Amino acid sequence: MLTKLSAFPKLQTHLEAVKSKTLREFFAEDLERASKFSAEFEKIFLDYSKNRITSETLDLLLELAEESGLRDKIAAMFSGETINKSENRPVLHIALRNTSGEPINVEGRDVMDDVRSVLDRMEDFSEKIRNGSWTGYSGKPIKNIVNIGIGGSDLGPVMAYEALKKYSDRNLKIRFISNIDGTHFYESTQDLNPEETLFIIASKTFTTQETMTNAETAREWLLNFVVPPEPGIKKQNGDTWIPDRVGDDSKINDAVSKHFVALSTNLEAVQKFGISEENMFPFWDFVGGRYSLCSAIGLSVMIAIGGEKFEEMLLGFNSIDQHFKTAEFPGNLPVILGLISIWNNNFLGFHTQAIIPYDQYLHRFAAYLQQGVMESNGKSVTEDGEKVDFETSPIIWGEPGTNGQHAFFQLMHQGTRVVPADFIAFRESLNPIGDHHAKLMANFFAQTEGLAFGKNAEELKAEGVSKELIAHKVMPGNRPTNSILVDKLTPYTLGQLIGLYEHSIFVQGVVWGIDSFDQWGVELGKVLAKRILPEIEAGNVSDLKHDSSTNQLIKKFLG
Repeated sequence: MLTKLSAFPKLQTHLEAVKSKTLREFFAEDLERASKFSAEFEKIFLDYSKNRITSETLDLLLELAEESGLRDKIAAMFSGETINKSENRPVLHIALRNTSGEPINVEGRDVMDDVRSVLDRMEDFSEKIRNGSWTGYSGKPIKNIVNIGIGGSDLGPVMAYEALKKYSDRNLKIRFISNIDGTHFYESTQDLNPEETLFIIASKTFTTQETMTNAETAREWLLNFVVPPEPGIKKQNGDTWIPDRVGDDSKINDAVSKHFVALSTNLEAVQKFGISEENMFPFWDFVGGRYSLCSAIGLSVMIAIGGEKFEEMLLGFNSIDQHFKTAEFPGNLPVILGLISIWNNNFLGFHTQAIIPYDQYLHRFAAYLQQGVMESNGKSVTEDGEKVDFETSPIIWGEPGTNGQHAFFQLMHQGTRVVPADFIAFRESLNPIGDHHAKLMANFFAQTEGLAFGKNAEELKAEGVSKELIAHKVMPGNRPTNSILVDKLTPYTLGQLIGLYEHSIFVQGVVWGIDSFDQWGVELGKVLAKRILPEIEAGNVSDLKHDSSTNQLIKKFLG
């Protein structure tokens, strides 16, 4: 646990020396600072010199990592040991993108044949959709793909599809439904032809309330066109009453088999829904939802960009996996990012972090990392169940530049809260229109410079700013940022970027001594909602047994 490591008090003592200086002073005192606090792997360049650190800070942070057992934890993860203790599971998302051919064992068995088999099935299916040989119930080729999932079964595919849209087949419409709000389903399907629509139902257990509610609605939406319901006649299906339909079950089953596939581990539930085993793509308990993009959960992305580009993404993931596994810590990009975040969060007291990609294709990247970081490390006990006495996960948020500059950057430059930020940009634009990219990159460089160095009263006075306005125009600076510069956004570099953040999350969890791979906090709300739903459906407000506020709200809702 962080506060029990011997490097912790050393860093606290060292903190006083760092807090007494500004980034202006650090850069003025060392003209080589930028090169000292930069690292590079392949085409990813990380400049972390605009953080409030010194060489001693970095040395002590690296000591913290060594003392926490990070090296052994990395080795344990890659070797398939059970590092997710509370769920008694190994953590092997790295197996999903293991393009090296090396075996990865779980309980003495190499899992790579299973992983490769699913990827091969995904590629075969994707190609059938892309070349038009997979047709719907009426013989028409599929033109619309609707992924139904939530959490990791939605955020990863949405982000990756949007990020790689340049590489996608524009003859296909790709949609994503996650919210149980009926509006999300309606607006995502109202312009689609059921004859040309394939639904991908993504749920590990095939019991997730939001996903299965939307899946049942999708089934009804399709069957309303294929097998019209008998007016006024309903039959019970489990706990649900559904329209009785004209026509035999074989017609219903044929329609479902042509328009639904499942991504799941629960074959029995999948078959009960009406999807055959051959249309189910499995994944494994050793993969957490927020780390599952490279598994069958990425099927919608593979259909969009094709198997070859999806394989390139896996190669990018694997390259950063190998870098994380083998590189010495001083030049290890995920280690550096993780330790800098710990420094800002646990020592400087900055409990939030902005993700600012200067590329519109990454407009869902911050939302994706919100789950990755906060579901992984939003914990208040160690992996041994001991209550922590320090802050864990920072609050993650962000928007693409330059949009954010005209929204929340005011707070970042002059607000009372200091917000560390990661700025991400690409040297080459995928859409080089006029001087757009030069202007975009000028803003990328300018913002980190402004956040670091600001503008003081003397400079404003020299510029002729009136005395009355000087206080309003002072920019204090000394705001920490990382700059990540990549050559070009490709499937390969996207895989690298995601892997970079995944492993930095792991680094932080290890130093804090928490389990980054369980998510028990997600469960409570689900349990309570299942208790409340029958009360709402019954409409009986006389026997509510909640707190007075919840009782009042339910009564108000029911009228």
